[in-house]
Amino acid sequence: MSKYAWVTLATNDSYSLGALVVAHSLKRVHTEHQTAVLITPGVSESMKTKLRAVFNVVEEVNLLDSKDEANLALLKRPELGVTFTKLHCWRLTQFEKCVFLDADTLVLRNCDELFEREELSAAPDIGWPDCFNSGVYVYTPNMETFSSLVQYAVTHGSFDGGDQGLLNSYFSDWAHKDIQKHLPFIYNTSSVATYSYLPAFKQFGQNTKILHFIGVAKPWLQNFNSETRKVYVPSECQHLANFLQYWWDIFAEDVHSRLSPDMSGIAGALAQLHLGEAKSKEQEAYEEHMRRQCWETGNIDYMGRDSFDNIWKRIQQTINTGSCMEESSEASVAQTTAPGTTQRASRRPSRSRSATPKRDPKDRSPTPQPEEKISVDKKEGN
Repeated sequence: MSKYAWVTLATNDSYSLGALVVAHSLKRVHTEHQTAVLITPGVSESMKTKLRAVFNVVEEVNLLDSKDEANLALLKRPELGVTFTKLHCWRLTQFEKCVFLDADTLVLRNCDELFEREELSAAPDIGWPDCFNSGVYVYTPNMETFSSLVQYAVTHGSFDGGDQGLLNSYFSDWAHKDIQKHLPFIYNTSSVATYSYLPAFKQFGQNTKILHFIGVAKPWLQNFNSETRKVYVPSECQHLANFLQYWWDIFAEDVHSRLSPDMSGIAGALAQLHLGEAKSKEQEAYEEHMRRQCWETGNIDYMGRDSFDNIWKRIQQTINTGSCMEESSEASVAQTTAPGTTQRASRRPSRSRSATPKRDPKDRSPTPQPEEKISVDKKEGN
């Protein structure tokens, strides 16, 4: 059994979906090393069982919170506070060396050569290249390092409120001391790389070995058609179409059958889908839920189905449908009026074509927090 391991972290059932895909993506490229996942109390018992069936090691850890609410507010990413829990990876001392992978990464090619690197090896961050991105890094488990990191966190905090700021401060010589610890970008290719250098992505993107879906647009939050097994890719993310589809291919083939409806968050909703079959009420409810989720996270397809023209057409259709129903109803009343009888002047006036249509009652249901259980046939959010 290998003394090396790929390590990831799941703080709830939704991120556990990502962790499961990460593990299966590693199996598909025939890694020779073990897989381990750190989990927190936010992961349900049902999901823990599924994780144990896939990973060699499942380690339950306590939640560490940075408490830097002010810094997190600046980033508008308050959920990053719990990523300090990632520090527990240094406690996996049964392994000689590890490579940490965020649960929103996807392994595309065998990367076992990373274990030849030393601590702390990582790729530059796209936002500030003198810092490394903490979504992928090589490290050596050690209890002294763990204790030192925790103490550093308590004393100094993090300049970005998350684990990346802390790790860059702690390993502060990464930028200049040893170029061998600078991993090529193909080992942690950011999903937003095209925004900063599209020509480079077109030239070198096909060499990507590990893709990192950074930000809030996670693969499991994209709209997925269970009938065709295809993911709907927003117009501004077409460059990621193949990567997103590969993520969902792994999900459909290796992960979906392991899910159960009693899981929390989106995992419970996805468990109720019947893949490869005609759309059911559950699928329709799920698609509506996912579309709301995209709107709430700012992932709006401005140039596609969510464009102004399409939304306006939908409004017009709703108005026209309402008007036709009223006219039909009034005609029916007129037909049942006795001959020679004059209808009352107080008859309800015809609805104006420019009036605002009543909102569908289903659209008024509040969206629960991310880890509430979803009953998709009731069209609740997560």
